Order: sequence, then C-alpha cells, then structure tokens
Amino acid sequence: MSRFAKCAAVALISLAISACSSNNELDESLSKQSPEALYTQARTSMELGNFSKAVRTLEALDSRYPFGPHKTQVQLDMIYAYYKLNDPASGIANIDRFIRLNPTHPDIDYVYYMRGLVNMQSDSYMFHDMLGIDRTDRDPKHAMQAFKDFERLIKMYPNSKYAADSQKRMQWLKDRLARYSIDVAEYYLKMNAWSAAAVRAQSVMETYPGTPSTERALEIMAEAYGELGQEKLREHVLQVLKVNFPGNKLVAN
Repeated sequence: MSRFAKCAAVALISLAISACSSNNELDESLSKQSPEALYTQARTSMELGNFSKAVRTLEALDSRYPFGPHKTQVQLDMIYAYYKLNDPASGIANIDRFIRLNPTHPDIDYVYYMRGLVNMQSDSYMFHDMLGIDRTDRDPKHAMQAFKDFERLIKMYPNSKYAADSQKRMQWLKDRLARYSIDVAEYYLKMNAWSAAAVRAQSVMETYPGTPSTERALEIMAEAYGELGQEKLREHVLQVLKVNFPGNKLVAN
C-alpha cells in the first residue's frame, strides 16, 4: 500500500471514529432531556438547516415519547426533514405511517402533498439536472406515483392550499411521462418495430393530450403507418397534424 493510500485510510478511520463518538455523545445528551426540550432542539436544528441533527432528535423523541404532547407534529417534522435530506425511502415510510395512524388529521392534505414531492424527488437526478442532461428515458415509476399522489390530493381535498401547486406539478409530470413514451416509440422506430412505435405514440395522444410531445407522437404515427402500408391511417394522422401543427414539415405547403 502506498503512503498516500495509508494516510487516506487512517484519515477515513479517524473520521469514522469521530462520527461514532459524536453520535454517541448526541444520543447520551438526548436521553437526558425532556420531551419539550427535545422538540425545541429539533425545531432549532431545522431552522438552522441542520436536518441530520433534527432527524436524530425527532427520532429519539418519537421513540422515547410516542404519546407525548408533540407526537403528530414530530411525525410531520420528520417527513419534512427526510425530504430535505433527500431520503425518499424514509420519507415515504413515515408518510404512509402517518396516513395510516392519522387519516382524519387536519394536515392530512399536506401529507399527501409531501408524498407527491417525495416521489418526484425519487424520480429526479440532481447531478443530471445541474448539468442540464435530459434523462427522460429513466424508469418513470416514481413520476407516475407522484402524479397519482397529487391527483388524489386534488380529488380528496380540492380546496386545499396545496391543490394549485399540485395541479402545476401534475402538468409537469404529464410532460415528463409523455417524453418517456416518445423515447420508447423512437426506440421502436430504430428497431423497425413499426406497430409497436405506432401504438406507443398513440398512447401519448390518448393519455397525455395537450403536452408538447403531441406533435412528435403524430410524426411517429405517420412514419410508422407509412412503413406498414396503412395509407388511410397515415392520411388521417397527417390531417390531424395539419390542423394542429400547420407549420410541421410533414404537412407544410
């Protein structure tokens, strides 16, 4: 092992020992505090943006005083703290627990809203977003779940203060899901799988109408039907394309 590698290993071990020591000291400190003091400390940590410390304090409070005076607010704060820590697995687990235990809570609309946000977070790739890399071809399962979460919120609580923002996010998610389907249809075109391409493009028209991907979906359908020798279907698609996108190269005079 090189000298640099040895130094790096020693440094990592030292950091690990330091972290364990710090965590043990924190755990010992938390065990001696009242529920009121713990909650005050957790809120202070959140206000300072130290969500790691806030989560540890909230978890201690939740496990040590499950029936304490702040029990539901502690759970709501944990949901938000996990979201800020970009820990969607823990966030969803706590959200689903809250919904199961508190289905009629006054803030239940907020919890459904947070479920949508957490699933959107699961769908996003921070570094891709920072670098402007389009990764709409990634598995859309979390985007689909987020769409369902926001849709459920709007249907169940149409007057919620989170309804308007949920509607905007649903539109963004529709665009994202439509682009994913277009990517799949494009792949089928490359593979000369004309029927599959046409069917996938048609699904964009039916499931995500009014999205920016509609024009490309019509183009794919026209190409696929042409390759399949389905001239009547192709002409119908071109008519729809001309009415809605008269400047498109396939129909422009």
